[in-house]
Amino acid sequence: MNIEYTYSFKLPRDFVWKYIQDSQVLRSALPGCQSFEERSDGVYLAEMGLNVGPIKGLFTTEVKQTNQIPPSSYRLIVRGKGKPGEVDATADMFIKEAGDGAQVTCVADVQVTGVLASVGQRVMGGVAKIILSQFFKAAEKEMKKEMNRV
Repeated sequence: MNIEYTYSFKLPRDFVWKYIQDSQVLRSALPGCQSFEERSDGVYLAEMGLNVGPIKGLFTTEVKQTNQIPPSSYRLIVRGKGKPGEVDATADMFIKEAGDGAQVTCVADVQVTGVLASVGQRVMGGVAKIILSQFFKAAEKEMKKEMNRV
């Protein structure tokens, strides 16, 4: 399943680049995040409780950031497992200047198994976009807090 999602930040591109990968921002912005730790440089383990539409349950997830080209792009490799099934995803993140802010586009290839696969691509695509929207809105809120501290 292919998913594309774009979010416009009202923050400078360099600032978005720095904080979209900050462990505190990530911990606070991930929907349903119950635990979050950096295992090594660019590798994170998280537990997320999700309750969006037909997707309910706790997922243990490993997220790896690779192919970083500051401040314009990076790749996320996500592997998650939970009672509703498993998720394997590769997401390319593109950050570009847009007016007086930055625009982030996520282009992802997602494979799901279990109950997740049984709900269908249309439903899963909609759920994924809801989760991405929640994440980016929360990330922008956390980034603005960081900007006020600087």
